[in-house]
Amino acid sequence: MTAAITDYFPLRQGRAHEVCGAGAYGFACALAGQLGGNVMWIREDWQPELLNPEGFLPFFDPRKLLFAKGESQIDVLASGEEALRSGAVNLTVMELSKPIGLTEGRRLQLAAEAGKSTGLCIISEGMGSNAAESRWRCAPIFDPADSTLIRWEIIKNKSGTLTRWDLRWDAETRRITVVSKAGQRPAPAHARG
Repeated sequence: MTAAITDYFPLRQGRAHEVCGAGAYGFACALAGQLGGNVMWIREDWQPELLNPEGFLPFFDPRKLLFAKGESQIDVLASGEEALRSGAVNLTVMELSKPIGLTEGRRLQLAAEAGKSTGLCIISEGMGSNAAESRWRCAPIFDPADSTLIRWEIIKNKSGTLTRWDLRWDAETRRITVVSKAGQRPAPAHARG
């Protein structure tokens, strides 16, 4: 029996979580849309690419988004910790370029708990902290009939089981929907004829 996505998403409030994979940014945006409220997104200033606020529109109102940059990962973590502790934002997203230790991870947990807010670290594969409440791997699914499919997989979970779902983001309702396994999906209209 597969666990319901609603048992795990949106993520547990008052805790810090991690996400990796090609779909990590989409996961962060979907989480922001589900949590509502204000979002702080923090990254190191050496990163050359810019995040376009209009890209957030299918997920949430970009006017509720505050971008911050730090000179180093230490600055990103310090800013994230303060944002979590303040409780002024519902979600704090931190893009991390290097692994963090148990001490840094535990500090994020304590700050999230104090501020009753949710933290999300976007990490590279295999870079997780033991202090994370949960770790997710997110990736697109190749399907010639549907380019919107994504797979979310819990690969670390302190308060539940490890599981995965094939999903689709519905931009109109700003909700995720679970889709059937590949063999159980109806054939595309052009393939039935």
